[in-house]
Amino acid sequence: MTIDAKTPEEYISKVPEDRKEVISKLRETVKTNLPEGFEECITYGMIGYVVPHSLYPNGYHCDPKQPLPFACIASQKNFVALYHSGIYADKELHDWFVSEYPNYVKTKLDMGKSCIRFKNIQTIPYQLIGELCRKMSPQDWINIYEQNIKKS
Repeated sequence: MTIDAKTPEEYISKVPEDRKEVISKLRETVKTNLPEGFEECITYGMIGYVVPHSLYPNGYHCDPKQPLPFACIASQKNFVALYHSGIYADKELHDWFVSEYPNYVKTKLDMGKSCIRFKNIQTIPYQLIGELCRKMSPQDWINIYEQNIKKS
């Protein structure tokens, strides 16, 4: 589900009423905990966090005009999602998150490659997400991206 918005505030204003507070809290958790250097924007119809061209001039290999994506928050049809490229690209970070999740939420983790799905918005582990966000700097992400993802 893509929401047509130009700013994170506009995005939040367009999500279903029962998700506004959750998306706002998730956004604040990510913004507060991401290391300096990431920038917030709207990307691919979601609230995004990217490595700007000022830090990584090459941009995203799929479209170099776009900054290097790192994380996104989205209100999807049946869930709220946090997309975090670090847990997709860094096995150690992925394994840490998977092992910590049951300490915060009693239901099974619903996760894709980079997507963490929250079908029950009452059980979003904001503290754990904050910790996840603190674990990778823009330079860490650039290094992993160039080693593991970027096509030559």
